[in-house]
Formats: sequence, structure tokens, C-alpha cells
Amino acid sequence: MGSSVPSIGQTWRAIRDRLDTAGIPMAALDARLLVRHVLGLDATGLILSESDPVPGGKVSDLESLVARRLAGEPVARILSVQEFYGLDFRLNPATLIPRPETEMLVDFSIEHLKSHPAPSVADLGTGTGCILLAVLANLPKASGVSVDISADALDQAQANAEALGLADRFGARHGSWFEPLGEEKFDLIVSNPPYIASATIETLEPGVKSFDPMAALDGGPDGLAPYRIISAQARAHLVRGGVLALEIGFDQGHMVNELLSSEGFCDIAIAKDLAGHDRMVTARVPK
Repeated sequence: MGSSVPSIGQTWRAIRDRLDTAGIPMAALDARLLVRHVLGLDATGLILSESDPVPGGKVSDLESLVARRLAGEPVARILSVQEFYGLDFRLNPATLIPRPETEMLVDFSIEHLKSHPAPSVADLGTGTGCILLAVLANLPKASGVSVDISADALDQAQANAEALGLADRFGARHGSWFEPLGEEKFDLIVSNPPYIASATIETLEPGVKSFDPMAALDGGPDGLAPYRIISAQARAHLVRGGVLALEIGFDQGHMVNELLSSEGFCDIAIAKDLAGHDRMVTARVPK
């Protein structure tokens, strides 16, 4: 190997340093992911290829991805894939990047439904389908439907269901909230709805504000518009004793609690994420 040709190890470390200098968090992880993607390597392959030269034709490909990351585009957007609950979910421009705090909804759903013989789930505003599909992957007797107002998001959710081998227990419904569900009832309704107040969106970090789909972020003037719809209509689509689980913004717990209480839900509980912020509200229909 000539001294003018950098090794793979030298290359990813140089990218790490560039990202770090630009103030990008988790620069080392991002650098490794970008190099692995361009070179078609898994984590072990990257380690074993440390001293190999970077193929000449891949240098410009890698550089273009690094430029996108330096411009603030999240790695998951660049690679069009994000790991969530141990599964890989493909993304498209109409879907949010699945986030770790949303795994709380999956934890709760699995725990709540594991004793049901054949539980049914509806996931409202499904995006990639990550919540419902993670539940189905862990509950072999469960089935469910994903609803989204974006046909492009639903196409991605369907593709993810097929890639994960879950399409036979998964249905995609195009429409707004409960509209595509007719008179169907479910054991569990789950949702991570848009909950950012419209005026607050401009203050979000650039990776979210500039690259996430606005329809998946904007929750109306006070961020509560989706919760008003869900709390008013969910009972008609839950069996007796059925449960609703919602992701919320850090300052919305008491307001969502009031909405659900006024609609006759009981056993309302607010759960905090690992950062100590209110993140999930669960509630039950009386039996």
C-alpha cells in the first residue's frame, strides 16, 4: 500500500475528527457508520479492514456523505435506516426517525398484551411502523393495523413489515386518525402523534427542523390538537378494558391527563423517560 493511500482505519478516524471539530455529537459512531455504509462492511468487517486501503472509487462517495453530515443531516437520514428495538427500519422523507424514547411505548405494549391470547393493536400516525412492528415481532399471536395520513409513510411501513417478515399480521390504512378504521375495536391503541407547538418548531435542533417531515412534528398552536382528537374518539375503537398508550412532550402530561379524564378514561398514568421527563401517558376504558 502506498503511503499516499489512506487506510480504512485512518479514513474513519479522520472523518471522526472532522465531525468532532464541527461539534457533531457521537462523531466516532457516525464516522464508523458512514464508512461501513459506503464500503459495505459490518462492525466486525470494519475492525478487520483497518489496514486495508480505501478503494479509489469509494472516496468521492464517502466524501459526499460526510458533507451531508457536516451540513447537519442526521446519519439515519443519510443511510435511510435506523435501528429501533433491535430491528432495522428503513426511512423515507415522509417518516420520522425512530427515537429511543419511543421504545417505552413498545415496552408497555408488550407487557400489557403478553397475556392476551390474540391481541389486536392500532398504531395511529405510524410513520415507519416501528412501534407496531416491534410489538408484533415480540408477540407472535398479535396482529395490528397502522394508520397514517401520508401514503408515502404507509408505503414505507408496509415495506418494513415485509422486510421483517411480519406482513401477514400487519395492515396499512391510509387516512386521518380513526377515519380508516370504520367500526373496528382493538385491545390497544398506541400513538406517537405530532406534539410540537407550531411556533416552537423553529427552535428545534437543525437535524429535526430541517430534515424531519413537518406533518409529523406540528401538533397545532399548543401541540395538543392530535390528543384532543384521539382522546375524543379512541373509546369507540377500544374494547371494554382496552388501553390507550400515547407518547407526549415533556410538559404535556397534566394536560393530556385532563383530556383523557374528561372523556371517561380511567387508570390514567404518566411515565417518565430515562432523562426524567414525562414521556408516555397510558389510560384504560372502564370494563
